[in-house]
Amino acid sequence: MFRQYPDVINVHTLQRMLGISRHHAYTLIISGQIKGRKVGKSYKIPKVYVIDFLLQNNEADTLAQTKNN
Repeated sequence: MFRQYPDVINVHTLQRMLGISRHHAYTLIISGQIKGRKVGKSYKIPKVYVIDFLLQNNEADTLAQTKNN
């Protein structure tokens, strides 16, 4: 998953990976939903945290759909 991306990404790359806006990317980081660390003026995000975020949300979506059916 996401093999074409480096192990540590920036916000712009996060936007491309998830297809989200800059504002939404920062919201995910600042809220702690995706872990990142501010280095200087920019955030650095380990790619593994993006994958974890997607897997956790996928499990939550699956559980919600199961409960609704």
